[in-house]
This record gives sequence, C-alpha cells and structure tokens, in this order.
Amino acid sequence: MPEVTRTYEVRTFGCQMNVHDSERMAGLLEQAGYVRAGKDTETADVVVFNTCAVRENADNRLYGNLGQLAPKKAARPGMQIAVGGCLAQKDRDTITRRAPWVDVVFGTHNVGKLPVLLERARVQREAQVEIAESLEAFPSTLPTRRESPYAAWVSVSVGCNNTCTFCIVPALRGKEKDRRPGDVLAEVEALVAEGVLEITLLGQNVNAYGSDMGDRQAFSKLLRACGRIEGLERVRFTSPHPRDFTDDVIEAMAETENVMPQLHMPLQSGSSRVLKAMRRSYRQERYLGIIEKVRAAMPDAAISTDIIVGFPGETEEDFQETLHVVREARFAQAFTFQYSKRPGTPAAEMEGQVPKEVVQERYERLVALQEEISWAENKRQVGRTVEVLVAEGEGRKDDATRRLSGRAPDNRLVHFARPAEPVRPGDMVTVEVSYAAPHHLLAEAPPSAVRRTRAGDAWELRNAAPAEPKGVLLGLPTVGAPAPAPAAQPGGGGCSVC
Repeated sequence: MPEVTRTYEVRTFGCQMNVHDSERMAGLLEQAGYVRAGKDTETADVVVFNTCAVRENADNRLYGNLGQLAPKKAARPGMQIAVGGCLAQKDRDTITRRAPWVDVVFGTHNVGKLPVLLERARVQREAQVEIAESLEAFPSTLPTRRESPYAAWVSVSVGCNNTCTFCIVPALRGKEKDRRPGDVLAEVEALVAEGVLEITLLGQNVNAYGSDMGDRQAFSKLLRACGRIEGLERVRFTSPHPRDFTDDVIEAMAETENVMPQLHMPLQSGSSRVLKAMRRSYRQERYLGIIEKVRAAMPDAAISTDIIVGFPGETEEDFQETLHVVREARFAQAFTFQYSKRPGTPAAEMEGQVPKEVVQERYERLVALQEEISWAENKRQVGRTVEVLVAEGEGRKDDATRRLSGRAPDNRLVHFARPAEPVRPGDMVTVEVSYAAPHHLLAEAPPSAVRRTRAGDAWELRNAAPAEPKGVLLGLPTVGAPAPAPAAQPGGGGCSVC
C-alpha cells in the first residue's frame, strides 16, 4: 500500500446510501494507510467522488468538479482521482473518455476494491476501470470511518426490487439483498459499545426487509429486537415504501420505546393516476390510510415525505390531488423535486413531458403550501418539553447566537441556549420550546437538565486525540440520525427514488 503517508478526501453526492458508502470508502483508505486531509488543505493526494445518478444535473456536477481538479492534478505528480457510486456504475465507459485524468472508476458493488485499484493505477500508470455486476461484500462488513461518534447508519439491505418508471437506481444497485438479522444486531451492539446512542436502519426500501428471507414480519421483529439492546436510546429508519408498510411495523414503532416517533415515507405524487404511471404500487387512499394509522398509534409523530412535481402527463388536476394529500397528511417536512428526465428510464420516453415553466410554477405553489404547514405544525410544539440529542454542526449560526443545536425525538431541529455547565455533542439536554420557525424550533431559556452520556464521552475522546482524524467529509448534512435539508432546497439529504 502507500509507501508514504498520503491524504485523502471523499466528496459525496446523493442519498443516505451514498453517505453510508462514503464512510466505508474512508474506512478502507485509512486501513490502507491514508490520512484524511485537513480542512486547510487545498487538495488531497487522493480525491474520491462518490456519485449519484438520480438527478438530471448529476453528470454536469461531476464533470464540473473533475474539470476544476484537472489543472491541480497536472501540477501535482502523484495525485489521484477516483470516481465511484451510481454514476460510475452507469457511465463506466465514458468517464475516462470525458475526463482522461481520472485514475480509478469503480461501481456500487465493489467499493471494497478502492485501495487496490488506486495502488494498481499508481504502479501501472494507467486508469483502472472495474465495475462489478453483483455485490462483492455487504457494505457494513467493510471498515468504516464514521462522521459521528454518537449516531450511526446501519445498513439492513442493499438494492431494490421495484420498477418505478422514473428511477434508475435498481439498474445500478441491483436486486434487493437482505442482511441476516443476527449480523445487523451484532453491528448495532458493537456500535453501542463504542458509545453510539442513535442508529438509523438504512435500506433502499427498508421496510421490505425480510422479503429476501421469506419473512414478511422481519422488519417489525428487527425494530423490537433493537428495543432490547441496552444503551441504545434512539432508533430511526429510512426510507420505507408505502407498499410494504404493514400494521405490524406501526405496532412495533408504537410499542418499542427507543423507536422514535418519526417517519419519512415518500409520496411522490398524490394523484392515483400519476402513481400508476410511475409504477408505484399504492394509491392515494392507501397512502393516507397509512398516515391515519400512524397518527392513531403515535399522535405526536412527525411525518416527512418526498414529492416529485411535473412527472410526464401530470395535469393541473393531478397536481391538485398532490396538494390535497399534503393538506391532509400535514407533513412536518417535504423534500420536493422537479421531475428530472433520466436516460434509461421508461419515464424519459413517455409522452406528455411537462413544460419547464409549468413545472416551476407548480413547484413554487407546493413549496409555499408545505412551508405554511411546516410552520403551523412547528408552532404546535411551542410550550412542549423535549429531550434533545446535542449535535455537532447542525446550527450554522450557533457561534454567533451563543446557542447549541440538536434533534428532538421526532427529529425536529432544536436550537437552545447554552447552559452554564459544559455540554458535548452526544449529550442530552431537556429544554422547553419557546418559538417555532418553519424549519427549526427554539428554546430560549437554558436547559432544565443536562445528561452527560457515553456518546458525549466518545466525542470528547475523539476530539482529545489530535492525531486521530476527525470524521469523514461526506458532503451532506448529518443528524443524530442524518436529516435532509428544508423543503425549499430540493436534492438535499432526502432521496427521491424510494
């Protein structure tokens, strides 16, 4: 492996699965002897792009970044650039042609080969393109460098068995493959032993977990099993599919104390006609029925969603159906996307492509409605006392406002006054909400209680050791459980493909 210490940087675009993969890439590189580049380093010795192929501008974003690095690489002998992820899986034959200065191209199924491919490219002095057609190693079995010492992703499955007409992900990540429950729980227990308080179960269609094993109730059983792990305080999951959202999952959520009262369930469209064209296996009534059952079991649950505006053939009447569902569901947050034509998907060839100006106007109406609802739902939180998991980097203005930030059990972002005693990321504070904005809550009085935790100890230990790299540059906002950006900023942490 590297004969001298070399630095690396991982730049991530896309969904939570990509964020999880990036942690593995970083872990593999560090195991191979690389060191994460510091924030003051202009360019690392190795720059890895972990790409997404869902949005229309994914290609332009990648090649724009690669173009910016070309002169830096030319001026620095030995610098290497690698491209992985969904776009690499899709455009395997074009990346090195369009950007011949790229050293390594690898796909979604062979993340574990990254250090070997870099070394091979260095020795042979030629680009290495290796795209596996099937999964070589389950991501969670690979080394990892986690961003957070107090919260972690745990992958329960990879791939997708759905055939949504707007989505290219199944072709790039393959058929759904489940991990054994014992392997998932062993990883969770190991993370808790390291100080992690919160885990997010991750899958392209996370609640379809068990279909590969022939157990339709495997996911609800997994949630209940997580509830029996001592020291695990918060459990979340993303993203579930309405098709697989069964009553046993709702019961497990309501009856398992450490499963948080929060649900992110993609809607995509409120029109049953459009849902059929999208090849989504539910209709408006089914979706709203799930929402009704969740609220009956967990009245204070915060529900968020993904919505696509302007799918081919969408009429004003169809769009009004989407607005109707938004009003009925009262989402705490919605990740709204303008339909993006992706070559290779059935929707790209459909008739009735909606003009850009029409899509934009509908999109603005949807965002305005959701903003109004988000604010109203947040105002209902004023006066409530909540326990907040203190986060690192959540509040961009914390230094200026002398506040700290974190996530409530329902995943709402809470900014709060700094207490007199020291508080670390990973610790818990009890606060009373005094003000609500559309995308955050504020507790203006100091916390009524501060609970120091093992997660805070883990954060302190990591930051007390200057030689230990501090996390991984992942390119997306993190949460106690990583959370997406506000609805008015499409393409944030939320994934529009599920």
